[in-house]
Amino acid sequence: MKGKERLHGILNTLGVYVLVLALFAVGCLLSQEFFTEKNLLNTLGAVALLGIVAVGVAFVTYSQHYLDLSIPGIMALSGIIAVSALPYGFMASLTAGIAVGVTIGLVNGLVVGYLRLNPIIWTLAMMSVLSGVIRKVYAGRQVYPDEATAAGRAFLDLYHTEIFGWLPLPIALLAFIAAAGTVIMWKSGFGARLKLTGSSYEVARMTGVHVPRTVMTAFVICSVSSSIAGILLTSFNRVGAQYIGKGYDFDAITAVVIGGMTLTGGRGSVPGVVGGVIVIALLNNIMSLVKIGDFTIGSFEKTIIQGAIFILVVGINSYVQRTSGLDDA
Repeated sequence: MKGKERLHGILNTLGVYVLVLALFAVGCLLSQEFFTEKNLLNTLGAVALLGIVAVGVAFVTYSQHYLDLSIPGIMALSGIIAVSALPYGFMASLTAGIAVGVTIGLVNGLVVGYLRLNPIIWTLAMMSVLSGVIRKVYAGRQVYPDEATAAGRAFLDLYHTEIFGWLPLPIALLAFIAAAGTVIMWKSGFGARLKLTGSSYEVARMTGVHVPRTVMTAFVICSVSSSIAGILLTSFNRVGAQYIGKGYDFDAITAVVIGGMTLTGGRGSVPGVVGGVIVIALLNNIMSLVKIGDFTIGSFEKTIIQGAIFILVVGINSYVQRTSGLDDA
């Protein structure tokens, strides 16, 4: 069974990259502008922050806890706190923003991991709490970095920083976080414990795995990745606001599922999730290029198409799980 499961995981990962190649070919056929360095970098850059969030979400999904619905609130609050902390220095700003993710991740992990509350209900409640805190403390006001200070200018330039003079920082961070996530999930003791927890909670508990701590760590990883993305998105928008991060929870789980990670937990990979993010990037880019007469695909149509793809992939994954004997239900 273990060999069969490993083969299924490899095929899942390869399958998403076959889809990537197919979409790449379609893009090349539709437009001469598609296969250019500028377009490809812009396409990947547009979803780099989503990729950072999705890698974090992958750990929660892998642990059989589906999704963290507090992601938009974490992103918004991290960005707002980072901007608010700029008077104390640029590094203090980044530290404060990431500390928000660590704190919320610990709370989510303690409640879901130790008290075993439903992760969907709890994180949805946490999202409501975070939204209320932002509204109460900031009274609906947006917060702006002070361009007159060195820390403020550094924060505003953060998103647009280029590594080696050509590689955008968000893409570089996605590559680093994805590589680190792959090593942690596949090569570390924590990754092995997380896989066992996601595959069978009771088996993990009876074999000596500290399951609550393992689940809590997965939620902290997810929250920290969301904080990093939230800070970068705030830098890009040049303002800290409640709407920062809206929709990233659904987009992230879409990428996770397209990438072959099962919602039942214990199966999937970070490279597959990155492939799912690339699929979303190529789809959005191709849909932007499509123009038939006066017809173009707008944001509403893109949302419908993305939702339809999510439903289709979940249905296919569920069917494959049942027919291959890998469905524990």
